[in-house]
Amino acid sequence: MTTQPFVRHLSRHWLLAVFTLVAFALLIKLSYWQWQRAEQKQTQLDQLHQAEQQGPVQWIDLASIPTEQQDGLMLQGKAVWLKPAVWLLDNQLIQGKAGYDVVIPVLVSNQGPAVLVNLGWVAAPPSRDQLPELGIPEKFDLKALLRTELKGFRLGQNLENTGLWPQRMQQVEPAELAQVLGQELAPVLLYQQQSPYLYHYNAVVMPPEKHRAYALQWLLLAVAVVVIGWFMSKKEL
Repeated sequence: MTTQPFVRHLSRHWLLAVFTLVAFALLIKLSYWQWQRAEQKQTQLDQLHQAEQQGPVQWIDLASIPTEQQDGLMLQGKAVWLKPAVWLLDNQLIQGKAGYDVVIPVLVSNQGPAVLVNLGWVAAPPSRDQLPELGIPEKFDLKALLRTELKGFRLGQNLENTGLWPQRMQQVEPAELAQVLGQELAPVLLYQQQSPYLYHYNAVVMPPEKHRAYALQWLLLAVAVVVIGWFMSKKEL
């Protein structure tokens, strides 16, 4: 092998090695991230299952339960709607049909700050300029799933604050809604199971098994990159 082809050979293999290492590191990172997500989802499911086995908890007894153990509890109590406040959680699709989740602030058993309750899903009118007609009871028996982990993603403004009710929103943010309401809201969300609207809440959209499958997929791709890089490095010019 003459000097010039030899230099080209080294240059090509150096670039190949860098590309292989970068691709391998990225794929391993993706695999690990998916595995972490699976563990987080499994922890959530275990906690929700434990709370379900425990049975309903009275709202007045919630304060005696450690904060880290409250997520996923089934709560009972007497709820009073702080009318006329109603928020419509936008972009909720049920079986391909657009609609809203109806979210209202309530006082429960006259204990603590107001809290947000998701009453369930209602179909959207044909026109975006229209809002659904709602029938909300002023008082009702609360039987709801408590979620303390409120996560979401939105772009731009959250609220369409027109000064009238109901108001559309992109995601539930108690701190922001409290400012509109002019009253303190607990940083949680309750999912009422018995209401005039459709209960459709799913605590875990993607199960742990699917995350583990993705983790394995990324791991196999990482191995494949290394194998391909090794075979390419063995090719002669």
